[in-house]
Amino acid sequence: MHFHHLSTTMASHSFSLSTLTLLIFLTLQSLSHAATPSAPAPGPAGPINITAILDDASQFTTFIRFLTDNEISNQINNQVNTSTDGMTVFAPTDNAFANLPAGTLNKLTDRQQIQLIQYHILPKYYDLTSLLTVSNPVRTLLSGQDNGVYGLNFTGQSTQVNVSTGIVDTLINNPLRQKKPLAVYQVDKVLLPAEFYEAKPPSASPPAKSKGKGEVEAAPAPKPTKENSADDNSASGRMNVGFGLVGCVWLFCMAALS
Repeated sequence: MHFHHLSTTMASHSFSLSTLTLLIFLTLQSLSHAATPSAPAPGPAGPINITAILDDASQFTTFIRFLTDNEISNQINNQVNTSTDGMTVFAPTDNAFANLPAGTLNKLTDRQQIQLIQYHILPKYYDLTSLLTVSNPVRTLLSGQDNGVYGLNFTGQSTQVNVSTGIVDTLINNPLRQKKPLAVYQVDKVLLPAEFYEAKPPSASPPAKSKGKGEVEAAPAPKPTKENSADDNSASGRMNVGFGLVGCVWLFCMAALS
């Protein structure tokens, strides 16, 4: 009986030791988790910035300069961050600008250079798939200016999409961003609008200046006709004959008196 009591006591101590060990392990594990800082939750994404997207992709220095110099970048950022329509931008690479015929940009006026960049922007978001189902020509930011269409035409299949201006045709390459509300696609040619090279109709001649109140335009002097000229010559001849007769009579009288 003494032996049974001893066994019971040892089992009780063994259980207590195991329980104590488990409690110590759990306590240490809790302290370890408490000491380890939790990862911060990701903050909200910042506003979309077109120049930052192009700058990260590199090789778009010239296009960025045109966007910022003419404040078109601000227009893009404002629209994609505040509207639901979004925008689509076709960004020519630096090589695309370098491969233009010599003097192409210099021949454009300051206004045309701004219009050239506007021609590379659609005032709506399009992914590559939707560009294959649009009704051509698709309006750009330049559409409606200078009485021109200034639209872009899209053709292709699957992920191969071509864009054409009428004089320039190129493949839409690497999507730099394709997530609503902004799509940015790389193009390896500058999209020159055909309207820049079409002959403009001559402007109408200005209307004749009207006369002021009370001002009467003098009538042109009538040109002499043949009949008038003949009458004038006949009258002159008769006058000469009359003067001749009078002279003869006067000479005859003077001779008689003498």
